Amino acid sequence: MMKPPSVTTLKKYLSAMAKTKAKYITADRLSRTLGVYPEIISETLSYFDPMINMDYEYDLTELIPQIEEYITKAQEKKPVVIKKSLVTQKILDQYDSLGDFIYKKMTIGGLLDPNIELSDKELKVLKKLIQEEQAKRKK
Repeated sequence: MMKPPSVTTLKKYLSAMAKTKAKYITADRLSRTLGVYPEIISETLSYFDPMINMDYEYDLTELIPQIEEYITKAQEKKPVVIKKSLVTQKILDQYDSLGDFIYKKMTIGGLLDPNIELSDKELKVLKKLIQEEQAKRKK
């Protein structure tokens, strides 16, 4: 069992085939466009039809629908990457001190709100501000 081809490689092959004006595209013709050896192109596309490796005159345009279908399926599977909320210096610069953060986030009209719920990002900012305050005091 061979490993499936990468989506980026297949997209590169498809775009090169789309740019080529020829109706009949062989691995050799595509290799001149891409600057990749025809053997590598044949090996990659043999995932869709194993006969490509033996037939040097194989028309690669026949594989375009299969390649496009493969790409759409591969992109559907990808889980959405959840970005971690980073505490940047720009966010920290919004607050002069720890007290300023507490005043801006945890008070209503100057009175401390005992029912306040800080988000995870706000807790990370608070933690970072505390660490900075401790570092200042150690100096």
